[in-house]
Amino acid sequence: MEQPHSTSWRLRPVATLVLDAARDLFPGYFAFVMATGVISIASHLLGLRWIAMPLVAVAWIGYLVLWGLTLARLAFYPRRMAQDLSNHQRAPGFFTIVAGTCVLGTQTAVVTGAGELAGVLWYLGLGLWFLVMYAFFTAVTIRERKPSLADGINGAWLIAAVATQSIVVLKGTLGAATAPSPAIQFLCLAYFMVGCMLYLAIIPLIFYRLTFVRLGSMDFGPPYWINMGAVAISTLAGSTLLLRSSTWPVLAGFTPFLKGFTLFFWAAASWWIPFLIALTLWRYLVRRDPLRYEPTFWGMVFPLGMYTTGTLQLARALDLPFLAVIPDVFIHVALAAWFATFSGLVLRILKVINAARARASTQSCR
Repeated sequence: MEQPHSTSWRLRPVATLVLDAARDLFPGYFAFVMATGVISIASHLLGLRWIAMPLVAVAWIGYLVLWGLTLARLAFYPRRMAQDLSNHQRAPGFFTIVAGTCVLGTQTAVVTGAGELAGVLWYLGLGLWFLVMYAFFTAVTIRERKPSLADGINGAWLIAAVATQSIVVLKGTLGAATAPSPAIQFLCLAYFMVGCMLYLAIIPLIFYRLTFVRLGSMDFGPPYWINMGAVAISTLAGSTLLLRSSTWPVLAGFTPFLKGFTLFFWAAASWWIPFLIALTLWRYLVRRDPLRYEPTFWGMVFPLGMYTTGTLQLARALDLPFLAVIPDVFIHVALAAWFATFSGLVLRILKVINAARARASTQSCR
């Protein structure tokens, strides 16, 4: 049930801090796990295990903390969660729970070799996918009062495609040693198609909004980097299936299609990058918006790491070694973005803790 904010300070300071964090939790905060996980994977594949291994611990800690806050929010502030689920701007963030679970599973399997634990996360991610996917689209469809296209859609909607492809990537990673059953192989192929469908259905609306609707600088936020991240993970999913095509019989007849579609998505991801950089520079250098930490920045870090990993795997799947120079460079950009955003997160947490201590001291003096 909902807890009045005015009575929250009667609780112990730590409990109060947790409840406050749960009440105001941004639905898309699992993008922190997504960004950390994919950069850890990229670092591992590029031989930077001294970076990859600590990020496993960071991702798991973040995942468990975020689940704790999410469950606390569900228990104490269910109406806020219900409101978020039907909110066109905030609801897509729930897909980060699915993607974060599967990216963490892939990270766990690739970096630590804990395949059984990663397998559990795949089943969890699959169940969450059904729950979030149909709850979200049902909620925004039956909502009586709907926003305009300009107010209702942004790049975060494409996390639906990211979540779908993350399931393919995780299962493809787990199927490297032993091929799964034909039914699971077919399921992965079908999910790849669904992820492609979601991207191709949503991106025209986003592109229309960007080019034909008058927008302010605040409208060009980090979530628009998901425009690139969604096709980057589609590239990784397609490359993963191509790398399994010799051992997964169901994929054999679809190899030419997978090659063309995967390359298409990589080219689309590459096209987005200069455009998004230009919009980001326009917002912060031309319009001089203050650069400060916000949770949506993880939605920008994730695509940078995913483009690095997707390009590396595409080079292997299509036997194009000259593409490997891109991840060699991009990994440094992704790492710099991660460390900068993580520093912002740490500073935000310290600021919240200090403010909570000050309020607690004021209350005790009274």
